[in-house]
Amino acid sequence: MPQPPKSILLNTEPPLARITLAHPPQNVIDIPMMEELSAALSQVETQTEISTILFRGNEQHFSAGVDVAAHTPDKVREMLVKFHAVIRSIVSAKKVTIAAVHGNCMGGGAELAMVCDMVFTARDAHWAFPEIKLGCFPPVASVGLAALVGQKRAAELILTGRQISGAEALVMGLANAAVNDDELAAVVDETVQRLAQLSPASLAVTKKAIYCWDAMHFDKGLARAEQIYLEELMKTEDAQEGIKAWLEKRQATWKAR
Repeated sequence: MPQPPKSILLNTEPPLARITLAHPPQNVIDIPMMEELSAALSQVETQTEISTILFRGNEQHFSAGVDVAAHTPDKVREMLVKFHAVIRSIVSAKKVTIAAVHGNCMGGGAELAMVCDMVFTARDAHWAFPEIKLGCFPPVASVGLAALVGQKRAAELILTGRQISGAEALVMGLANAAVNDDELAAVVDETVQRLAQLSPASLAVTKKAIYCWDAMHFDKGLARAEQIYLEELMKTEDAQEGIKAWLEKRQATWKAR
């Protein structure tokens, strides 16, 4: 039987590994893509000559987020476990991780980008954590976003689901730089070239030191957020209604329970 098309592309040119999300049109992160990302990250982690991993989208978008169809009761546990495995792999990676963001960067896509060490975004990119509009919440952002943008801004973005531009993402602290879309590749390449001059071993140890405090709390917090998601949120009628309404392309009817 023919193999299904890959939803990511991995290209390694030491000291850089490029992981391109290639699931058009919006690079929705479904369960097969999660499995491919985990496999790619495991492969790169063993390559001592690689110091940097660059995540990027296809020509139009970074990622519109995790597949809503994977939030149904029969799939949600597998989805959370596999997506959070990807997030944990990025957080614990010995490599310096960089996200180059353009187009849509939403939900799980925005969570993937935010846990990278550095983020470079197009000014007109569209960032959002819109899960609340489906009666859900973003577990990774719930745990880690406040450390980047502050508690009040994190609460606003998660509780309202409002969309912000790449320029606003920079002001908030979600990105290192915001540039014109046609300048993004050059700006990312400049940072990649700086890192290429440095010792992969030293970068790995230094990164471990930078995050030694935060990593412990993030891992425990994510486990707790995952538990709340499965044992409390997914038992509410509203969460089930929000996902069902989205899949049926209709307005949700909230019941406040």
